[in-house]
Amino acid sequence: MKKRLILILNGKGGVGKSFFAVNFVQYLKDRQIAHIAFDSDDENSTLKRFHAEVGFFNVNKPQEIDNMVRALEKHDIVVVDCRAASTRIFLNYFEQVHLTEILENYLNARLTIACPVNYELDSIYQIQKLTNAIGNGADFLIVRNEVHGEGFELFDKSKVRQQLLNGLSAKEIVVHKMEKWLVESLQKSRLTVTAAKARRDFSVMGRQRLGVWQREFYEQLDSVRETLMPANIPEIKADTSAATNARYAAAPRALVADGK
Repeated sequence: MKKRLILILNGKGGVGKSFFAVNFVQYLKDRQIAHIAFDSDDENSTLKRFHAEVGFFNVNKPQEIDNMVRALEKHDIVVVDCRAASTRIFLNYFEQVHLTEILENYLNARLTIACPVNYELDSIYQIQKLTNAIGNGADFLIVRNEVHGEGFELFDKSKVRQQLLNGLSAKEIVVHKMEKWLVESLQKSRLTVTAAKARRDFSVMGRQRLGVWQREFYEQLDSVRETLMPANIPEIKADTSAATNARYAAAPRALVADGK
């Protein structure tokens, strides 16, 4: 069994790192998979806003970054939402502490880099920097984020994609576009998709759209379980019990307007 340190990392801002992080952590909760998560975005702290129990560390203080490594002593899965413009910071940290050596020799762990990518050239360039520096020292998961559309022509034709798929055995998943008004409603109310599905603040069609989106997202994550978690983690379906829905429905939140 290999523990997993999962960094959601792409130095380009606006590629969907925190959106993926929020929903991935909810996936772990709904699948009843034990984990610990950290937010490192000192400006937005999106992950911590949606999951209050999440820890925080300042990427400008290496001793605080140590917290994500130390967490592997007690946890099998550690998730980190890395802030924008932090690629070089983390690469310097990896080199400074010889991270691969620590993970393999002391913690029986493996690094996973989850890289959201979109239609912009800079998001591809940031992934190239990671693959050049880390290579086989990590497992790569490419997250094709459709939030701004389905235009991945640049990435599909790039050498880095071929290097990832053919040379590094990377995996790819797709995060389908969520309706803009639903994203805005979730952000306004600070509700995760799982919580919002149980809230009558959302229209029945809004909740249905969220349910369909989440089901497809979870199916994508299920398809790459070997890249995201230890092999001994049991496969458990999402918790959709009446008790869970009632708990979310009872939680006090701001009212959410229906989309038009």
